[in-house]
Amino acid sequence: MIRDILYTGIGAAVALKEKVESEVKKLEDEGKIKKADAKSFLESIEEKGKAEEEKFKANLKSTLKEVLSELGVATKEDIEKLKEELK
Repeated sequence: MIRDILYTGIGAAVALKEKVESEVKKLEDEGKIKKADAKSFLESIEEKGKAEEEKFKANLKSTLKEVLSELGVATKEDIEKLKEELK
């Protein structure tokens, strides 16, 4: 389920990126925007997208840890600790 949500989000982001690139290319071809400005704009959008992706991943990781903790699911560390205690 979570994987499906992630894949949907990634798919939407890719589709949006392609649409933005297409529209910027149209503006460039019509002479409404300079090539250097188009490149700069696309690079700026890409940087912001990467920053948002990292923020999203961090929030998702934090949320998942919180949910697993609330459910009482054992972590790898918990299991390793138990293994050591059983030796």
